[in-house]
Amino acid sequence: MAAEQFQQLFAYLNSQIIGQSQLTRSLLVALLADGHLLVEGPPGLAKTRAINALANGIDGNFHRVQFTPDLLPADLTGTDIYRPETGEFVFQQGPLFHNLVLADEINRAPAKVQSALLEAMAERQITVGNKTYTLPPLFLVMATQNPLEQEGTYPLPEAQLDRFLMHVEIDYPGADTELDILRLTRGEDLDSAAAKPVRLTQADIFTARKQALSLHMAPELEQYLVQLIMATRTPAVVDADLAQWIEMGVSPRATIALDRCARAHAWLAGRDFVGPDDIQAVVHNVLRHRLILSYQAEAQGITANQVLDRIVQKVAVP
Repeated sequence: MAAEQFQQLFAYLNSQIIGQSQLTRSLLVALLADGHLLVEGPPGLAKTRAINALANGIDGNFHRVQFTPDLLPADLTGTDIYRPETGEFVFQQGPLFHNLVLADEINRAPAKVQSALLEAMAERQITVGNKTYTLPPLFLVMATQNPLEQEGTYPLPEAQLDRFLMHVEIDYPGADTELDILRLTRGEDLDSAAAKPVRLTQADIFTARKQALSLHMAPELEQYLVQLIMATRTPAVVDADLAQWIEMGVSPRATIALDRCARAHAWLAGRDFVGPDDIQAVVHNVLRHRLILSYQAEAQGITANQVLDRIVQKVAVP
């Protein structure tokens, strides 16, 4: 039942966000794997529309925060408000207490704001003064970055990047897809009766998460997954070029993320087991933002995607 509902939700998302199936699938994988998503792409590619559509399909609330250089941590977490009628301070919840949060252009906010978001993402709680408040059990942050404008931005530190389950790169659609987008938006403006998605309850989502975690993964495949991770830490064992390109490999958090995302990918495909294709389908999104490339790699124009292509090519599939 849960699998059928997720398939209906996936179909609805693809009907609302045309030509970005990788983004819509990644949103559902993140929802199933209980993680957060960093999306990088030029403006106007329906990033906000995607998570808004997801919010329409689940029983949860959504809030968008535009990150700017003058943003304060309290603008995310909330703050204590003095009530003169009672003479007491009352905590006013901030946007982070919603189930789905869009952190738009996250790298435009200073480190203090990013650290407030970091605690929320990693610990599922926020601290204001000497009190700690627990966030909702269903909590997903989708942050966006614009790869074109980097002036006046605050690059995310490695510690925060590691908190994102996946880093998804999206680009402009082709001509045929662009025409479909044009017709979709024109039709929406003419017809006020918008398509109604299936609405998943939070209980449905938690049930689906348990089902995804319980999928069978053969011991040989677990070894394969770990060998992909180890190739980033001891690249000289795998390939001489990799040893020159990688400054630092990925953390154990990446191993857990790769396992969870591969399981979610297999579950969404309707299988009761995880295969090598599931791991390879998510490995770039899970690892690209966690790799630290060497100066030599950057000087040669080598990207994290190319490094991961080489790792997938060199590590033997069971």
